[in-house]
Amino acid sequence: MSKETETAVPRLALRNASKSFGAVHALRDASLELYGGHVRALLGENGAGKSTLVKTLAGVYRPDAGTVLVDGEPVSFHGPIDARDAGIAIIYQEPTLFPDLSVAENVFMGRQPLSAGKRIDKKDLHDKTAELFRQLGVAIEPERPVRGLSIADQQLVEIAKALSFEARVLIMDEPTAALSGTEVERLFRVTRTLREQGAAVMFISHRLEEIFAICDHVTVMRDGAVTYNGDLEGKTNDDLVRWMVGRDIDQLFPKVESEIGKPVLRVERLTREGVFFDVSFEVKAGEIVALAGLVGAGRSEVARTIFGIDRADGGHAEINGRRLPNHKPTAAMRAGIGFVPEDRRQQGLVMDLSIARNATMTRMRSLAPAGIIRAAREKALASEWATRLQLKYHRLDDHVGTLSGGNQQKVVLAKWLATQPRLLIIDEPTRGIDVGTKAEVHRLISELASRGLAVLMISSELPEVLGMADRVLVMHEGRLTGEFSREEADEERVMRAATGQTKEGLAA
Repeated sequence: MSKETETAVPRLALRNASKSFGAVHALRDASLELYGGHVRALLGENGAGKSTLVKTLAGVYRPDAGTVLVDGEPVSFHGPIDARDAGIAIIYQEPTLFPDLSVAENVFMGRQPLSAGKRIDKKDLHDKTAELFRQLGVAIEPERPVRGLSIADQQLVEIAKALSFEARVLIMDEPTAALSGTEVERLFRVTRTLREQGAAVMFISHRLEEIFAICDHVTVMRDGAVTYNGDLEGKTNDDLVRWMVGRDIDQLFPKVESEIGKPVLRVERLTREGVFFDVSFEVKAGEIVALAGLVGAGRSEVARTIFGIDRADGGHAEINGRRLPNHKPTAAMRAGIGFVPEDRRQQGLVMDLSIARNATMTRMRSLAPAGIIRAAREKALASEWATRLQLKYHRLDDHVGTLSGGNQQKVVLAKWLATQPRLLIIDEPTRGIDVGTKAEVHRLISELASRGLAVLMISSELPEVLGMADRVLVMHEGRLTGEFSREEADEERVMRAATGQTKEGLAA
């Protein structure tokens, strides 16, 4: 039986809310309830309406129809301050703190306790901040500047700030996206503490395993509407996915069989002092090789060095038997390497440019032979790749930032596939992408390999590594510590190699 009883009054509720932006119906008759002492998940694909719903609860948007209720009473928020004063706080994925001020000054910004002489009472300020952290069960020095704090610690400062406003409802928007496993578990401990203290918590995440680990109830959205509201007990990943995408996903990792050919990439004793050492491996035509390991193992740095972004201090890489020059990305591109970086927004796209310009950026030499871009050819090429990759967009001349995360990733892929590469290096292919789009990206990568493309995939998601790779390489502290065929690889063997407990499958 649900812990939410019919007699309980929700701390915060949304009843039959609708919101449109022009012709786009962002919310369609959406309802949910948040109760004290409970954690509710909010799930949905990118574009499902989660952000609009959250901003409606936070006073950023006013619904076109429907009602927001606090403690059972209808309210009309005229802005975020009204919502804050009603005890509602949002903890965003990327904290918005002042880096040069102390932790305590950030927590009580504009509300610092004053002494009798109307000066800031620093002792009282620090004592009150320390008490908030004590309530949360974490140790962060109130006096230290925010600059230098990890994202995880900054999020805890934001939570303390919310509690300083006596927030009774906390909405956590993708709080774990940039956190390590240890940091995620600490955040979960804090969330459980908040629940035990009677707070109502909404937890937004694409990671289904986190939803089951921390949440009591779930609201699932699709196309602006709520498709499920209820308990998590007895539900499965397949249930949540079906409610999110409107269909069953038989395979999150649709593997297309391919014929493995000759080596395309050969890496020989590649070294970058202090980062990685004596790394040697090869990737064959039609093969997907996953580079697995924990954060900081050196995987992304190996990829950047192969592509020439970073300089190697020793060793080399070859494409089809021809040695690549050191530290020359243009030479890597000419040799047939495409590189999809880990951070698509900062490194893979130019957010101020159009979808079409981003998708064709690697073909500027042919699109603008005389220095003037041929707009018709650019649009035709972009349209071709948009169709092939099933890109969801309004107009190709819209800014690329208007796309969902999954569709932005497809634009980065289009940019490199337009060069007809022999080798595609793809770092964290589905980070920050919803479940339905993950399956699309996996299908695309598998189909590319089946056509003979060599793929080097770096992923921190072990199910993705095991589901997609023909061969798994594992790194620990800058060295290769494991190599497994698809048949040999399992979670235990990969994790033992990733933590340095064993070396398996490597040539002596």
